[in-house]
Amino acid sequence: MSFYQTEINRIKDICYSNDQQLATVIAIRNFIDQHFDGELNLDLLAHMRFTSRFHLLRLFKKYYGLTPKQYLTIKRLEAAKKCLREGMPIADTCYRAGFDTPSSFSTLFKSKIGVSPIEFQKRATFAK
Repeated sequence: MSFYQTEINRIKDICYSNDQQLATVIAIRNFIDQHFDGELNLDLLAHMRFTSRFHLLRLFKKYYGLTPKQYLTIKRLEAAKKCLREGMPIADTCYRAGFDTPSSFSTLFKSKIGVSPIEFQKRATFAK
């Protein structure tokens, strides 16, 4: 084994020391990716992998640098941007992406993306 491969393995063992932990966070991330439009909460995700919600929170943050809620919000905003680019109405986009109300969706969208959903849609339509 070369020096570089030995170093890679050493660093991997430090950063990803527990394969079960890694499998847990990967499974949770995949579940969020597939079910982001539904009602997800930390209790459900933790129950799914038979772990405490606090432990799951720490693991997810350790491996991805985000909490599951932050990751879920990012996934929902990405889906919303896609729907808006396709010309879907704001209210339909809100519910399709998994948000509860159009007003909270608009507020969050503007704070994270920098423009309102309507403005984003106008710009996306203009760019075509």
